[in-house]
Amino acid sequence: MPNILPVNLSSIGSSLDVPSTLSKPSKRWHWAFVTIYCSSTLHSLLNDPLSNNKNKSRKLLLNTPPFVVLNVPSTLSKPSKRWHLTFATINCCRALHSLLNDPLSNNKNRSRKLLLNTPPFVVLNVPSTLSKPSKRWHLTFATINCCRALHSLLNDPLSNNKNKSRKLLLNTTPFVVLDVKPCSGFSDIDQTSLIDLVKEKKLDQLRELGGVEGVAEALKADIKNGIHGDVKDVACRTEEFGSNTYQKPPMKSFLHFVVEAFKDLTILVLLACAALSLGFGIKKHGVKVGWYDGGSIFLAIFLVISVSAGTNFKQNRQFDQLSKVSNNIQVDVVRHGRRQQISIFGIVVGDVVCLKIGDRVPADGLFLDGHSLEVDESSMTGESDHVEVNTSLNPFLSSGTEVADGYGRMLVTSVGMNTTWGEMMSTISRDANEQTPLQARLNKLTSSIGKVGLAVAFLVLAVLLVLYFTGNTKDENGNQEFNARKTKAGDIVKAVAGIITAAITIVVVAIPEGLPLAVTLILGYSIKRMMADKAMVRKLSACVTMGLATTICTDKTGTLTLNEMKVTKFWLGKQPIEAASSIATDLKLIRQGVALNTTGSIYREPSSSKVKFSGSPTEKAILSWAVLELGMDMERMKNYTILHVEAFNSEKKRSGILIRKKADNTIHVHWKGAAEMILAMCSSYYDASGSMKDLDDGERMNFEQTIQGMAASSLRCMAFAHKQIPKEEQEIGEGLQKLKEDSLTLIALVGIKDPCRPGVRKAVEDCQYAGVNVKMITGDNIFTARAIAIECGILRPGQEMDSEAVVEGEVFGQYTEEERMERVDKILVMAGSSPFDKLLLVQCLKKKGHVVAVTGDDTNDAPALIEADIGLFMGIQGTEVAKESSDIIILDGNFASVATVLRWGRCVYNNIQKFIQFQLTLNVAALVINCVTAASASQVPLTAFHLLWMNLIMDTLGVLALATEPPNKELMEKPPVGRAEPLITNIMWRNLLAQALYQIVVLLTLQFKGKSIFGLSKKVKDTLIFNTSVLCQVFNEFNARELEKKNVFTGIRKNKLFLGIIGLAIILQVVMVEFLNKFADIERLDWTQWFACIGVAAASCPIDWLVKYIPVSDKPILDYLKR
Repeated sequence: MPNILPVNLSSIGSSLDVPSTLSKPSKRWHWAFVTIYCSSTLHSLLNDPLSNNKNKSRKLLLNTPPFVVLNVPSTLSKPSKRWHLTFATINCCRALHSLLNDPLSNNKNRSRKLLLNTPPFVVLNVPSTLSKPSKRWHLTFATINCCRALHSLLNDPLSNNKNKSRKLLLNTTPFVVLDVKPCSGFSDIDQTSLIDLVKEKKLDQLRELGGVEGVAEALKADIKNGIHGDVKDVACRTEEFGSNTYQKPPMKSFLHFVVEAFKDLTILVLLACAALSLGFGIKKHGVKVGWYDGGSIFLAIFLVISVSAGTNFKQNRQFDQLSKVSNNIQVDVVRHGRRQQISIFGIVVGDVVCLKIGDRVPADGLFLDGHSLEVDESSMTGESDHVEVNTSLNPFLSSGTEVADGYGRMLVTSVGMNTTWGEMMSTISRDANEQTPLQARLNKLTSSIGKVGLAVAFLVLAVLLVLYFTGNTKDENGNQEFNARKTKAGDIVKAVAGIITAAITIVVVAIPEGLPLAVTLILGYSIKRMMADKAMVRKLSACVTMGLATTICTDKTGTLTLNEMKVTKFWLGKQPIEAASSIATDLKLIRQGVALNTTGSIYREPSSSKVKFSGSPTEKAILSWAVLELGMDMERMKNYTILHVEAFNSEKKRSGILIRKKADNTIHVHWKGAAEMILAMCSSYYDASGSMKDLDDGERMNFEQTIQGMAASSLRCMAFAHKQIPKEEQEIGEGLQKLKEDSLTLIALVGIKDPCRPGVRKAVEDCQYAGVNVKMITGDNIFTARAIAIECGILRPGQEMDSEAVVEGEVFGQYTEEERMERVDKILVMAGSSPFDKLLLVQCLKKKGHVVAVTGDDTNDAPALIEADIGLFMGIQGTEVAKESSDIIILDGNFASVATVLRWGRCVYNNIQKFIQFQLTLNVAALVINCVTAASASQVPLTAFHLLWMNLIMDTLGVLALATEPPNKELMEKPPVGRAEPLITNIMWRNLLAQALYQIVVLLTLQFKGKSIFGLSKKVKDTLIFNTSVLCQVFNEFNARELEKKNVFTGIRKNKLFLGIIGLAIILQVVMVEFLNKFADIERLDWTQWFACIGVAAASCPIDWLVKYIPVSDKPILDYLKR
């Protein structure tokens, strides 16, 4: 019996009574206003936030002979609430209309209808969103008010008796005016209860809801087949329970990066210099001209900050986009009976998610079924112990935790921001401005040079002040500048201002503030280009470190091979089977072992006979072979109950299952795994006729030779074994937590072919040619590993039988520390390795000074990926644990892409070195020129504005020109840089010092002899120095393209962006000299002077060609200084 909601209508009836004596027009308007009131009351009550009754609908009882006016169910979905309310209004108006046969007419043959086209009014304005707790009551209250309006109309206005009113008879047959039916169907449970259920792990509440089955039923989800999964179903669930995304902190605005740029010490020093220059300039030359120097420095600072902030802002947005791609992992779900992969963002409440070792739990949910499932909750609780998940004591799975062991399926109950993980992640912002080790070194270099510049500036300032106040300086007319008795205070202030300005320019030129910005630009450009080459950089430091790599440790499956496995060999006993139809014996044990001992699944499309397989590549290969070759039918395996499962992992290299046959209650154990591991557990075998035979030493040796033969053919050999538990052990067997691992019977051997990737041999050879060692680490046996390594080119002819080149992981682990360090460089293949063996190899290589890159995609690879200098996650189908442990994601999982990343890493490192050489050439030359001229003439030819203009053009356009140099073949012909080589090499010192010396000689000659040699005025002379210095930097960019090669123009026509940037730099310089000359305090130049500047600057190219003939030592210069 539903709850009855009594309504007192007397309070409103009087306000809507229509008096019996009114003029006809008034009566019509009364009726019209009654209708308006009806609609307005509907609208006014839409904000009522009253709570709801979840399980019952409320029926409205009028204070009249009983009939049901409106039956409102307790739940309504959000997408339909508008239409429900609209139709409720329509039906109410229809009910009104049916009562409104015009009572004013005395003509019974005619009835007049109430016109509703009165002055415009809103009948019902329903907001686009309503809170879930109030939507049920909205309809109920709308119904109540409609019925109140109806009741108020029941006073008969036709009566001539003023003291009485006539009521409309309601003694009709009871009827339902409007019956609103729910659309969403989630009436039995609300979202708040679902959220708290898993967050608080409320086991009692779960039992009250009918367990996991009850929750699934309330969510309209089938435990076996999942949700329907069509567009409408997913949209409805998303609207009701939310999407599996979380709110991110707002992105940093452009203003934030502007503020950060102002915090830079270099900028602060420059601002102080600009302020002093502005003040002293105005003092010395007046406001009209004196603001030029200081104002120009402020303008230059503004441009530098704009470029820096804009670059960092753009990089932040780029990293946000990369983060979205990185986080968009694929998850296995069951929808409409079919196992499929969807984006983690597409998971909705009610989904059935399949979990395996290494997966990150994508949402909060409840455990449905599975075996040996354990999760690592350290990311949520900080506890490192693994937590067992089961149906009885702990069926709760929290988003963000990781599957440590076993496999299973879960029912999603909460997604996105409704999970603890979502709440936590919404407060975390990944720092896109991560500082790489190289940037840290450059910042340190910049700081050191800046300190040198400050020291030199203070020294020059002290010297100039002493010279001035001792009367050793002269003005333009040759007169002594300072005379204690004659010189006025104003003149002293002007002179001191000029000296301080000269010192300031030294500080400005000494600080190479463009270096850190250059690295940011180079990394940003390269990361974008690497994305097009199937490599996504997760950590900036890896992009540079990859260029230093000396060793690559790669796994086999999916990296060197295609990971497209197929069963090509099948042995029953000692007999190879070519076709399943030729087998005389019953294959039920093999079918059992395949069908029940698997984490894969089979889906048959109802409309066709097509079969689709899901799971790992190995599982899919075995399942497809069993179905297509052996005629296995998964439906026939339902008469077995699974008692316990030991899931496969890389350490055990096998998986087992304990089952009970329903027909006779017998208990069986099935094992599947690496052939050599399974064979060691067997004491008998089935021959081709199905007879069981003992496995003596001779037979065991025959089987081992068979396994080795398949392995030598590059096949992964797997075996199946079985044992029936005796009756006396059955009761114990049902409670076993560890399966029987001895005295098994070998059923069959299969060989799985995983062909090598096309082009992998060339990629390996490219890496070896570049001086990078390639080592293969695999869990396969030594014969398979050796065969694949030979096929891929890792092992060269004559090395396949070298015991030092090919080693088993177990043997390597038994070496002493000294033996490992002695042999680690010689190892090329490690077979049968465990995760610990892989980690140990990486640690030994790092101790030997190698820069190690490691590939991986499985959970067991995570420790080695973290330990390595560069962790490379292969493909997009690996585990989330491995992905989070990596630095770079190789999207196609191909080793050829690893070679491409190596090439890009070297390119990035090389481009950074090019810019460092280019930048320091400018700084060294300008610093020496200004120091010499300031100390000798108390004036500097290059003002602070000139130097900032040069820095701006060179730092921005120069770095773009050098950053866009693409990788070339020559990069892979050089040996790896390694960990010990300094950032600024001897070759770079040779190049930059030669160019700096040339510029110093030319510009100082112009400074001191320009007037006498060329007959130039001081202002034209300073303009020539400024223009020649800028053009020298432009031509020096060509020199910086090649650090070692003499021909710096090789391949320049292919890099049109470089030529465009050089052209733009020249255009900007022409504009500055010819059109903005007054602002820069310089003079315009004629054609002869322009050609002279260009000729002097262009001479730097042949000088660079000659200098590169000078040999340099391999020993770093700093090593000589340490002595």
